[in-house]
Amino acid sequence: MSQNKLRNRQVLRGLLTEIKSKAKSLNTPIKIMEVCGTHTMAIHRHGLKKLLEDSGIEMVSGPGCPVCITPNEIHEAAINLVTENNNFILTTFGDMTRVPTRKGSIQTIVPAAGSQVKIVYSPEESLEIARKNPEKEIIFFGVGFETTIPSIALTVKIAAEEKISNFSVLSALWLVPPPLNALVSAKDTKIQGFLYPGHVSAIIGEKPYYFIAEKFNIPGAIAGFEPGDILLALSSILDQKKTGKAEVANEYSRVVRADGNPTALRVMDDMLKVKDSLWRGLGLIPKSGLQFKSKYSAFNAEKKHSLKIEGGSGDLPGCRCGEVLPGKISPPQCELFGKKCNPDSPYGPCMVSFEGACLAYYKYQR
Repeated sequence: MSQNKLRNRQVLRGLLTEIKSKAKSLNTPIKIMEVCGTHTMAIHRHGLKKLLEDSGIEMVSGPGCPVCITPNEIHEAAINLVTENNNFILTTFGDMTRVPTRKGSIQTIVPAAGSQVKIVYSPEESLEIARKNPEKEIIFFGVGFETTIPSIALTVKIAAEEKISNFSVLSALWLVPPPLNALVSAKDTKIQGFLYPGHVSAIIGEKPYYFIAEKFNIPGAIAGFEPGDILLALSSILDQKKTGKAEVANEYSRVVRADGNPTALRVMDDMLKVKDSLWRGLGLIPKSGLQFKSKYSAFNAEKKHSLKIEGGSGDLPGCRCGEVLPGKISPPQCELFGKKCNPDSPYGPCMVSFEGACLAYYKYQR
């Protein structure tokens, strides 16, 4: 279907009518999780949230916002680096600087003498800063899912080849399938289907989600980000529910291949290894994160600067972002939503990031 048709009002009305009919025939409440934060924003921006509720489908946001799921302990380690060391430049994406912690946010802290914080738009920009400032230590606070991990890994590879010794990465690199396994394995799970992320799937393909259909018989579909993409994927999920045979439907085949992007996957496999990682709202999830292999340990900021990142800091008192991420509550159920916590003065990361569920609700559902 062309992009014009994916936004055509008549086509969308037809898809919504079809979805409503399918949902009604199932005669049971339908709760579907959109894993990706970009899907969350698209669903709200295009007015689909209420239209789908009227059609009998409850959409819940999942842990698909990398800024949101990165625990405060890692943010605080980044803060320590630039406040306790002279001549350090901490570089990161803009959203990461606004996440509030018990030590403040990266945006509000006072760096040590000769140190500073710089917002960058890519890891390559951070590496260029290292080239131009050999007398300073440059740390890139890199966060992301499989979509951005290959570019971060390639930057480290270039740094190693050029022997740029004043560059390192404080990594918060997350894998999407493991938290989904944690969600569906929980005894209180009520998710009847998954809207799988388009960007991540362009890298990893379809296969990493197969276990959800095969082991748990929960249907799912990979979707793009146009309203028509999303509705086609939801229609497919309902078809699977009706037949009782779960699968991973690819409704974004114009971008996503079954085997993903072999080149990007090879880069990740060559340079990184899996590790157990702590997720906000989900706790410690086995093999859910990545770290650089020993060959590249000189560029691992956690090891290079002897950082001790341990659990225990937690969210700020009253913040329920950790309950929003696994779909336990919707943002308005948090007592701070729209009051103490808003986009101009965020109290939790779900209100900071453009992919955050709280920001999406605030912008479009109030």
